[in-house]
Amino acid sequence: MNVLKTNKKLQKEFNGKVYAAIEDGCIILRGELSEWNDVVRACQIAATKYSKCHVVNDIKTSPPLFSVAKKYSFFDNSLDGRTPDVLIIGGGISGASIARELSKWDIDILLVEKEADLALHASGRNDGEVHPGIDLGKGSLKHKYIRKGNKLYSKICSELNVEFHRFGQYACFCNSWAKPLVWFYCLHRKYIDGIEDTKIISGQELRKVEKNLSPNIKFAIYNPSAGCVCPYSLTIAYAENAVMNGAEVSLNTSVLDMEVDNGQIYKVFTNRGVIYPKIVINSAGVFAEDVAKMAKDRFFSIHPRRGTNSILDKKAGKKMTAIASVKDLSIHGKSHSKGGGILHTVHDNLLIGPDAVETYEKENTATCRESIETVFSKQKMTMPSLSERDIITYFTGTRAATFEEDFIIEYGRKTKNLIHCAGIQSPGLTTAPAVALDIEKMAINLLSPIKEVKRNKEFNPIRKGIPSLRKMSPKERSEIIATNPDYGVIVCRCEEISKGEILDALHSPICVPTIDGIKKRVRPGMGRCQGGFCMPLVSKIIAEEMKIPLKDVKKSSEYANITFGCTK
Repeated sequence: MNVLKTNKKLQKEFNGKVYAAIEDGCIILRGELSEWNDVVRACQIAATKYSKCHVVNDIKTSPPLFSVAKKYSFFDNSLDGRTPDVLIIGGGISGASIARELSKWDIDILLVEKEADLALHASGRNDGEVHPGIDLGKGSLKHKYIRKGNKLYSKICSELNVEFHRFGQYACFCNSWAKPLVWFYCLHRKYIDGIEDTKIISGQELRKVEKNLSPNIKFAIYNPSAGCVCPYSLTIAYAENAVMNGAEVSLNTSVLDMEVDNGQIYKVFTNRGVIYPKIVINSAGVFAEDVAKMAKDRFFSIHPRRGTNSILDKKAGKKMTAIASVKDLSIHGKSHSKGGGILHTVHDNLLIGPDAVETYEKENTATCRESIETVFSKQKMTMPSLSERDIITYFTGTRAATFEEDFIIEYGRKTKNLIHCAGIQSPGLTTAPAVALDIEKMAINLLSPIKEVKRNKEFNPIRKGIPSLRKMSPKERSEIIATNPDYGVIVCRCEEISKGEILDALHSPICVPTIDGIKKRVRPGMGRCQGGFCMPLVSKIIAEEMKIPLKDVKKSSEYANITFGCTK
């Protein structure tokens, strides 16, 4: 990195308000700007894509912009004095998959998550696509892991009893003149970059299998290895299998500070007491930079990027059975979004999105009308019959992007008992199985000089999931209802969820007795009425099974009351 050239560019763009300096192998940006988008732009000017020399953002804003993590009203000592071999910070797909792979070893694993459930941020707020890697060239960690991760999905989802389908992906083009250019691009991706399932098909061939796609599509890049998974189901399954194999998961547990001495983390302070870990794995998503700072190992910065998705009714799901989007060559390489698209989910809905909006707010999951309108406007070029009237819900997540637009999978640079799994944005869901295997090796390498590390002889990779009535034949339903009549009591009519499935969720390895916790595990409230009919019934089942008053049943967390007491 030539810092003189960078400062010339910054001078030209921001009139000397911002400057860059090289410190400890990082590019530190300092100064003051008024707009967050200007801060992001300055850091992007200083950054080199996929570089290991990371940009650290120390630019101030005037007026100041604040993004504060949620605070918790309770403190206890339930974890005080715990001495885990491995402390994993963050309960998203990264933390959960790492915990599961480490549970192959006879070691003490503790995963802490500040929220009331797993996968409440980026890992539960994405489109669930398992990417083929067609948009990634060599030179990045994303490229290194994407094909490995993609190939592991069938095995992992089979072991964890998570639904996964390889629907295939179509990247569509409406300009015939672009075909030679795209053809050369595909040859390079296939033979140089290793995306071996890449092929080009005509618009006519495409519409034989996807009749509702636009007649303006002239050809498409087809990757049959692309698939779809429910991202929060996979995260929960990974964590449950880790717990089955001896790991501990502590929810509602926020890391507040650390004590670091002589390049070692000795103490981790939480709202549940002081933890004394041998090694720490930082998989804290948008808060990974904050954790690195606590650990005195901050050499990168995260700039959150919001993305909004819409879920359509299942009747719309019949319009398409794959993943598709029209590509605009005029903006290729200018946007950090995956471009958005239309995706047929494993639950037979259509998902539309996401967009990409820079934000300083790490936990702002509000959904804006503009985002939905922008995404639908684009995707109607892919499928003209799309209608906003079919939306049954929408959600927004924040991605944990670095300014280099790549993952950070490495040991601490100054703090030696630390491993970073940071900057995990799309395609982080796809790469998670492969990344977890590498971090498993890294963690065992760190632990081995400290203690004797042996294989867990009791490790069982198989997780038996909760039976799903909606997928069963009439004969299978009759048999399971005969075994347990609770499976014959339908609570959610939209998704055909029984009382038996809800009770199973309440008895699962990681029980989260909230409306949203049950919703994520067995789907009551995920249908057209969005819980309008079944939520009171689910609340009553939770109250009865957990032996608590109905008013104490929460929607998602301790703050999310549904009722406040009896009226009569």
